[in-house]
Amino acid sequence: MNFSEDGHVYTDRNTANPSHVAIIMDGNGRWAKQRLLNRIKGHEKGAETVRTIVECCREIGISILTLYAFSTENWQRPQVEVAALMTLLANFLKSEQKKLLDNNIRLNAIGQIERLPENVRNALYKTMALTEKNNGMLLNLALSYGARAEIVRMVKDIAIKVRKGIIDSDSITDDVISDSLYTKGMPDPDLLIRTSGEMRISNFLLWQIAYTEIYVTDTLWPDFSKDEFMQILKNYQHRKRRFGKV
Repeated sequence: MNFSEDGHVYTDRNTANPSHVAIIMDGNGRWAKQRLLNRIKGHEKGAETVRTIVECCREIGISILTLYAFSTENWQRPQVEVAALMTLLANFLKSEQKKLLDNNIRLNAIGQIERLPENVRNALYKTMALTEKNNGMLLNLALSYGARAEIVRMVKDIAIKVRKGIIDSDSITDDVISDSLYTKGMPDPDLLIRTSGEMRISNFLLWQIAYTEIYVTDTLWPDFSKDEFMQILKNYQHRKRRFGKV
């Protein structure tokens, strides 16, 4: 993907395209508060933005989109809000099945999926199964996800393999660690976007974003648009990625 002088997008394999984009979708609650609405209204509006950005990524050829939808820390929110979020998530998964199939998008989930309510897990697994053969784009939903928990899980997994003699401790490499994470087999994100202006990572993909380009926008997630997303991609294309080299 590249941008012509008039702002249109065209495909060029020789350009520095973000193959994998990750987004911390922040600001739903503040968006609702500014409008004197219930926080759930902000989450509902945020779901509409998800649809817009997913469609945009598929249209312009982004291979992987990873969305931070619900963190391990989010379980500490008021039970009423968590329950409403789970209902919204289950309904979203069901309503998007046809669109995912029509657009050749495969759904995947990373995180402590076992902690999700049964109805959400059922909707998630059904949608993942329905789309498992799609190869146009991979949509990762980070659900009940926390990077520190993921790293602890990885350490335990490798420790068990060492104890059983499956691998030797001297053979533990970056690749061995990556293969024990939820994102096994995926390239690390090229670009991480955070909405709402907060200047922090919030326990998201800590291992995977070691050399990821970061862009923070003050826009609240429900107000995040296709036009702004495209401008961020244009900004990304003008960056020099050195990966620690000169």
